[in-house]
Amino acid sequence: MLAQGKISGKVTDSKKHPLPGVNVFIKGSYDGATTAADGSFSFTATASGDQILAATLTGYQPLELKINTGSSEQLVIVLKSAVNALRVVTISAGSFEASDSKKGTVLTPLDIVTTAGAGADIANAIKTLPGAQQTNDREGLFVRGGTGYETQTIIDGMLVRNPFFSSMPEIPGRGRFSPFLFKGTTFSSGGYSAQYGQGLSSALILESTDLPDRSSSSVGVSVIGVNAGIDNLSKDKKTSYGIEADYTNLSPYFNLIKPKQHPILGPEIIGTSANFRRKTSKTGMLKFYGYYNRSNMGFRSESIEYPGATESFTLHNDNVYTNLTYKESLGRNWRLYAGLSFSSNRDNINTDTSVKSIPPAYIKSTSTLAQSRVMLTRDLGRFSALRFGGEYQYAVEKSALNSLNAGFVDNYSAAFAETDIYFTPSFVGRFGGRAEYSSVLARMNVAPRVSLAYKLSNFSQFSVAYGDYFQKPEPQYLRFANSLDYMKATHYIVSFQRVASDYTFRTELFYKKYADLVKTNPYTNNGKGYAQGVEVFWRDRKTFKNVDYWVSYSYLDTKRDFLNYPMQVQPDFAASHTASVVYKHFFPKLSTSLGLTYSFATGRPYFNPNQPADKFMSDRTMTFNSLGVSASYLTSIRKAFTIFVLSVGNAPGFKQVFGYRYSSDGMRRSEITPSVPRFIYLGMFMNFGIDRRQDVINNL
Repeated sequence: MLAQGKISGKVTDSKKHPLPGVNVFIKGSYDGATTAADGSFSFTATASGDQILAATLTGYQPLELKINTGSSEQLVIVLKSAVNALRVVTISAGSFEASDSKKGTVLTPLDIVTTAGAGADIANAIKTLPGAQQTNDREGLFVRGGTGYETQTIIDGMLVRNPFFSSMPEIPGRGRFSPFLFKGTTFSSGGYSAQYGQGLSSALILESTDLPDRSSSSVGVSVIGVNAGIDNLSKDKKTSYGIEADYTNLSPYFNLIKPKQHPILGPEIIGTSANFRRKTSKTGMLKFYGYYNRSNMGFRSESIEYPGATESFTLHNDNVYTNLTYKESLGRNWRLYAGLSFSSNRDNINTDTSVKSIPPAYIKSTSTLAQSRVMLTRDLGRFSALRFGGEYQYAVEKSALNSLNAGFVDNYSAAFAETDIYFTPSFVGRFGGRAEYSSVLARMNVAPRVSLAYKLSNFSQFSVAYGDYFQKPEPQYLRFANSLDYMKATHYIVSFQRVASDYTFRTELFYKKYADLVKTNPYTNNGKGYAQGVEVFWRDRKTFKNVDYWVSYSYLDTKRDFLNYPMQVQPDFAASHTASVVYKHFFPKLSTSLGLTYSFATGRPYFNPNQPADKFMSDRTMTFNSLGVSASYLTSIRKAFTIFVLSVGNAPGFKQVFGYRYSSDGMRRSEITPSVPRFIYLGMFMNFGIDRRQDVINNL
């Protein structure tokens, strides 16, 4: 108590105008405050001696200064406007950025963790944004009328071949990554950069963290597993390494809360990851990230095809991903990026029935991908830039059903060029193109892309985007039909956004035309379709004290003729109307945060074999409703930042039906529903070395 010192002062801008809402805090501690309307602040510091005081406010350059907590001097802090972030127009059509510092931020990594119902899964949090569908019966991120395969995941510029855990029938796999691995997340629901390809609909672009501020370690315990990790920073603060391991087992949980299917194996996941960061120079950074996951799961359920019998499905999955990237400034306004990655995914599946006359089926599927990528950037003046480069991918796909084997090898290469031209600080154009060649298709494509943005004020801008996007057919079709061609989608986007420190408003119109989609029986590229709609997003951190909420709404009109569809209809993964409301309330005196997430979607089409041919996909599921509830308590236990988390997915137990499975004669059917009507999660997480309490306060 005697060591405590009072820190007080005032924060202004460069014109001596007071700045309210500035976060002022001692780095590495719980101590801090937010400036009042007149820019003043005051708080008590528990740490003694020389400390680093930080001040941050969106739209201004962050400031750090050394202070002595024993001094009674009134501090005067002046924040400079972040010209690049506030006053210069940015390319934003179709793109939601989620980072800790960028102007276009919509969600931060902490948002992803604390969003009720998301389960700290990046993809689930993205589903609360406009454009994403509430497809909870299959893995993947379904965006603007596209399938999950049409969304690509990128880490530090490198493609991730299997970003989700392998799924089972009616049980989707969740994402493999922790949100805190990344300092930035860009969700592009359309019109994304020519740097990236092979994503017909959208891209989820993740940028990993750089060197940590300090060494730390963590431990987590929950009702479904444990995890632990270390993150070590060298004394010269130029090198760091991290190792993490986790174990998840839902068997005890399912013994208490019985799922719809009867578990016969797991579900169990063993995972480990490692990272290495090396600052090679003042401007150079070498990064490595890699992980290994092994999952085992199996379920038995009542058979629809054989009344009175049961069917079983077991899955063993092994997945490896590694990523090595290097960035450096070459001088004279040139910058270099180079990357290498390797991934491998193996699924061993066994299906069986209790009918003795029917033999079991054994399925093996292996996919590997090696990728290299190089990009050069040339700054043109203060804001404009030219980027160009290329990439190469070597992919091997193998599969086997009992004694039948199929597979292919593909050598894929691409070149791209793109320039951002600032005609004025308020008007920018992005012009680019991408050329790709695939050996398995023996074809080349050229994809032009253009975006324009005009800033109406310091906070508002208008954007348009156009582009062609190509993608190879899914591997399960290429294994049997190497004569297929690229699928194609053309995007047209018009958007308006207003982004300030305390609120965000976005609305977007889009039209997407599909061509050369895959048709089966026989295999051709005669499919086609379209998707069009309007989306709205609103986030408000100011109206209610200690409350942060956002609302998103999407209207989607889409039809497609692909696979075995006899005509062009609304596909079974698309809902016409989707909406989400996310509410977070922080109680500073209690160090407690409460959250609610409500999601809604109108019924989706499903195939009913008893309907006549002209009524194909005319039936609809019931309306989707879900309400997630969460509570977090932040404290410290023996100098360890500790958070207790309680969350309940679909707390009211709303009935959810995603579709129906029919027997081959159409006489019997079963509902496709979640394994359990609600999921209850309780966990404790301890971090030694990094205090995220101030992150929570800053976030609100």
